[in-house]
Amino acid sequence: MRVCRTFSERSRLPTALTIGNFDGVHRGHQAMLERLKERAHALGLCACVLTFEPHPLELFAPQTAPTRLTSLREKLELLAAHGIEYVHVSRFDRAYASRSPQDFIEHVLLDGLAMRWLLIGDDFRFGARRAGDFALLQAASGKHGFGLEAMPTVAQDGVRVSSSAVRAALAAGRLGEAEALLGRPYSISGRVVHGDKLGRTIGYPTANVQLRHNRPPLSGIFAVRTFDGKGHTRYGAASLGLRPTVDNSGRAKLEVHLFDFAGELYGQHLRVDFLHKIRDEEKFADLDALKARIARDCEIAKDLLAASERG
Repeated sequence: MRVCRTFSERSRLPTALTIGNFDGVHRGHQAMLERLKERAHALGLCACVLTFEPHPLELFAPQTAPTRLTSLREKLELLAAHGIEYVHVSRFDRAYASRSPQDFIEHVLLDGLAMRWLLIGDDFRFGARRAGDFALLQAASGKHGFGLEAMPTVAQDGVRVSSSAVRAALAAGRLGEAEALLGRPYSISGRVVHGDKLGRTIGYPTANVQLRHNRPPLSGIFAVRTFDGKGHTRYGAASLGLRPTVDNSGRAKLEVHLFDFAGELYGQHLRVDFLHKIRDEEKFADLDALKARIARDCEIAKDLLAASERG
């Protein structure tokens, strides 16, 4: 998959295009990507996604911006896995946000991305003050001769599939619901970095996975599955959160204790799938109490994972 950040980097192949943040690349996004690829193939066009970095609300309302489900790297990996040929990542700043809808259509979509067919969500708005809508795109399609289609809402078990619905499920610890909306277990990927090595001193060494953002959409203790860069799959128990017993930094950390593993993973890229939630974070009186609870968490995680294997 080709990833570009400026128009000069891209080939001049005409594109079938869809636009959005694609945070989480959930089932609704996946339906859009399948439709995009279908029409791109039929029309002989390059399937292209236009996305933004950072999320627009992180620019205009950082204190209330939604928690990210995926980092940019994770999002790009998921788009590639779904067969997208080309992703254009536009830097979203105040100058970009001030573009008029007409300027966005003519200079970004048509001139910059050589768009010949466009697929948008049913609630898509664009341009300064979100003034652009489907009616404006319809008028532009008649003038400039590009195809246009709006994607209807995708529902899962009666729930509209959206990034907000995924966030709500994860925040409540409903991992099965989040998995149904995503079409896969929720995961976090990152490089394994050195931590304070407290786990080693109490008999439970951990892989410390670097978080790209300090506000993960879930927290607690989990049974997990991991995948490393060498193709190995392993299982374990993970802590994601603020570690109130041993840390007052206020920064979230992801620590994974892998069962039956004694090697080193430093520097490797690790994906952590969250399969079952065991409990919320808790502050313990001392390290002995914490160690005893970790032992219990690991036994619960093993039981949950074994039950999942049995189906």
